Amino acid sequence: MMTTDDRIKLQASWKEALRAEFAQPYMAQLREFLRQEHAAGKEIYPPGPLIFNALNSTPLPQVKVVILGQDPYHGPGQAHGLCFSVQPGIPTPPSLQNIYKELKRDLNIDIPRHGCLQHWADQGVLLLNTTMTVERANAASHAKKGWQHFTDRIIQVVSEQQPHTVFLLWGAHAQSKQGLIDSSKHLVLTSVHPSPLSAHRGFIGNGHFSRTNKFLQQNGEAPIDWRLPE
Repeated sequence: MMTTDDRIKLQASWKEALRAEFAQPYMAQLREFLRQEHAAGKEIYPPGPLIFNALNSTPLPQVKVVILGQDPYHGPGQAHGLCFSVQPGIPTPPSLQNIYKELKRDLNIDIPRHGCLQHWADQGVLLLNTTMTVERANAASHAKKGWQHFTDRIIQVVSEQQPHTVFLLWGAHAQSKQGLIDSSKHLVLTSVHPSPLSAHRGFIGNGHFSRTNKFLQQNGEAPIDWRLPE
């Protein structure tokens, strides 16, 4: 699961860009931690094949937008490797409901009846959790276990290799990654988190979706179609 040999299904552009990370000591420690968690009978989300879904869905040369989340949903059947997104048939979580409310306010996009954001990922929106696994019913249980080094490098790689990317940093945790981004060539948009605790203190009304598309178009890129097919 955690090596770059032929057994891992990691999209080729990411495998090349991140090859050195898999040889780092922290990655061996992370691999051993996950092995011990599985051996102890703990249920880990998302399922192994979906841990790198964000990278596999959005190849590095296609990244136009980065949305940062914190760690995966920890309920059964929810997480599938894309931040804020849940698998089809799972109720839309509260933070995503607020994201939809801002989409409706900003771009008059009808609120979807599901919470799967795969359509965004397929268009170049990298939906990256800074911690990529979690134990069932134990939020943030895999924070500080090594994933943060790996995902920091992902952010840096996008900043270094892509020409004009929009980074959407919602909440203090996401904003703590701002120093990894070259703001002289990328657009960095910040606001409070879309969670019910904070969404009405500045997330609703931030205009991030229209501002993202304006920046992309100004730099010769196609805008994101934020509508989600049923």
